[in-house]
Amino acid sequence: MNGKAGPLMAPDDRPLRIALLTYRGKPHVGGQGIYVRHLAKALVDLGHHVEVFSGPPYPELDERVRLHELGSLEIYNDHFPMRMPGLWELKTLADVVEVGAFSVGTFPEPLAFSVRAFQALNARRGEFDLVHDNQSLGWGILALERISGLPVLATIHHPITVDRRLEVTHATSLYRKLTLSRWYGFTRMQTEVARRMTRVVTVSSSSFADIARDHKVDPSRMHVVPVGVDPELFKPVASVARRPGHLITTASADVAMKGLFYLLEALAKLRVERPELHLTVIGRKKEGGKSSQTIDRLGLTDHVEFVTGVPDSRIVELYSEAELAIVPSLYEGFSLPAIEAMSCGVPVVATTGGALPEVVGADGDTALLVAPGDSEALAAKIAWALDNPRARAEVGLAGRERVKTQWSWQRTAEKTVEQYRARLAEHR
Repeated sequence: MNGKAGPLMAPDDRPLRIALLTYRGKPHVGGQGIYVRHLAKALVDLGHHVEVFSGPPYPELDERVRLHELGSLEIYNDHFPMRMPGLWELKTLADVVEVGAFSVGTFPEPLAFSVRAFQALNARRGEFDLVHDNQSLGWGILALERISGLPVLATIHHPITVDRRLEVTHATSLYRKLTLSRWYGFTRMQTEVARRMTRVVTVSSSSFADIARDHKVDPSRMHVVPVGVDPELFKPVASVARRPGHLITTASADVAMKGLFYLLEALAKLRVERPELHLTVIGRKKEGGKSSQTIDRLGLTDHVEFVTGVPDSRIVELYSEAELAIVPSLYEGFSLPAIEAMSCGVPVVATTGGALPEVVGADGDTALLVAPGDSEALAAKIAWALDNPRARAEVGLAGRERVKTQWSWQRTAEKTVEQYRARLAEHR
């Protein structure tokens, strides 16, 4: 098609051509890659055409979804994090932007990705009905709407300003507080871009309120579309037996918001009388990081294992082996791991941080709830659940029913398409 033709005008019942953007698409850990993978598939199942534009690490996608790899300098990679690229690596404007932002101490990926996305889509602006940005909120995304004339809709799972507050609060030195404040400098850009978006989708009422407060987005421009789960994939595995004393959690090891530190403290307290307890963490262990140091200090080296890079089928098996799934987060905008565990029939012990009560349901009914940031309360709730197998089983069954009746990726896609069509009507 002619790249200068402008966006297509789609009638309300015509399949849409969607450019779905994510600045990071890690397949198995972190919400961005999981959200993009499942939403893209569900949209295609509904008959729409989806192409994903992603920075590294790249998501795993349904074979019907085309992936455009918008390669970066990968300054923050798993093997050599915070490496400084050589001058010979700077080949494009986006490369210069990425190094420039990194050089002043801020996280560069959202801004640099948005520049690459603008360049890629500006040349193809007659080929898509709409651009869906998954939380990069860079200046380039705004340019797609203001310069290229492409209608844009943004998903904000939760404002990263919350992460910034929690990380700075939990920093142990003034120097660390200052470097974190500078690293999170990109959130000022995200606030400015978010409040200029015509339509914003978020995943919970809790996130809705936080976005309005932190990003100053007009509430009339925001709409809640919860994320989903595949209950036919995430389900109890009859052939896998529960392992006595086995706990499971999903956490980025040294992200303060995820609360892993408090779960490790609770585990150490519980093991005094329950030496059989063992914790599996779905996530990557950062050697020398706070969680690693805490594990060593509390004598938990042989009782905590980290699992990463495994497919969904293995994660389902791990859930089926666990007696309890723990969500110790200080804050969540939604929590995919919580509903995945619930869908597998595992009783969930969760905090009341952010949207978690909204997601997992009432204490003692579909989940077991405690206040965030309280390792004593967390240990007591885990102990109670382990001592009451009948109540635990009832919570697990009720939790799965809650997920089956309220959340599916098909429903998420249908509600998202409603937002697409509303955005197109606004654009026309």
